[in-house]
Amino acid sequence: MNGKLIFFIAILLAASGVFSAPVALVAGLIFGLVFVAHPYGEESRALSRLLLQASVVGLGFGMNLAEVVHAGRGGFAYTAISISFATGLGLLLGLWFRVARKSSFLITMGTAICGGSAIAALSPVIEADDNAIAVAMGTVFALNSVALLLFPAIGHALQLSQTQFGLWAALAIHDTSSVVGASAKYGPQALAIGTTVKLARALWIVPISLLTASLVKNKASSKAKIRFPWFILLFCVAAAIKSYLPAGQALYAELYALGKTGLVVTLFLIGTGLSRSTLRQVGVRPLLQGILLWLIVGTASLLAIRAGWIAL
Repeated sequence: MNGKLIFFIAILLAASGVFSAPVALVAGLIFGLVFVAHPYGEESRALSRLLLQASVVGLGFGMNLAEVVHAGRGGFAYTAISISFATGLGLLLGLWFRVARKSSFLITMGTAICGGSAIAALSPVIEADDNAIAVAMGTVFALNSVALLLFPAIGHALQLSQTQFGLWAALAIHDTSSVVGASAKYGPQALAIGTTVKLARALWIVPISLLTASLVKNKASSKAKIRFPWFILLFCVAAAIKSYLPAGQALYAELYALGKTGLVVTLFLIGTGLSRSTLRQVGVRPLLQGILLWLIVGTASLLAIRAGWIAL
């Protein structure tokens, strides 16, 4: 079986829902490592960038702004503190481990905000290449898989209440899907709190993306062409439509599902761009940055919740 056929079969599996997001990324990585010459390298890179932006817009149809504001006011303040702490610490760790600047930034923001969605939103803003995106996505999704299995066990061992666990999951797990999965295993109240606080955390994609775009423009030379991240504006429009025009809920659910499917396919495409030569250049430093940042954020938020400093 040649590389082209395997490539198309894998895309079909990702688009059909057979592959989950982590599996799609792993499948892409395996493809990139096995086939030295990518049969559709340039096309894959171009499609992945376009699909990233379209997927972010689709994910906006899964956000209810009114519900997040109502149920997550306290959580919004905690997420602001958590994001500020994680951002500063993550960038420092990136410098310490000497991780490439764009990879370090994406790993940091993926941990601080909401995993793959934050990486998908910010990577076009900073014009990250496929290698930087793949390293960041790989780090985040690997830790997501661990969290999905580990967090409920830790919560039960420490006898956390459902409220405490939902808040901890929302503050310490990267992706919304993993927060929902871990919280659902813990109980219905944990699921409700985890989802609403996580959505409040995800809202920070918008101001941080716009701030990042502004900083990139200010640092650019006069000849540089800076593109306004229109997909972020469309993300806001999608979230507002979902929140204030309830008549189209069935359509919004379909668009949100398409966004999630698009992100899964994108992950496969991005993974295929990571070759053996690239891995040799990257090394283990980005992974160490992501692991250490996640451990510190997760432990600090857990201790703060247990001590009563963070509560709803």
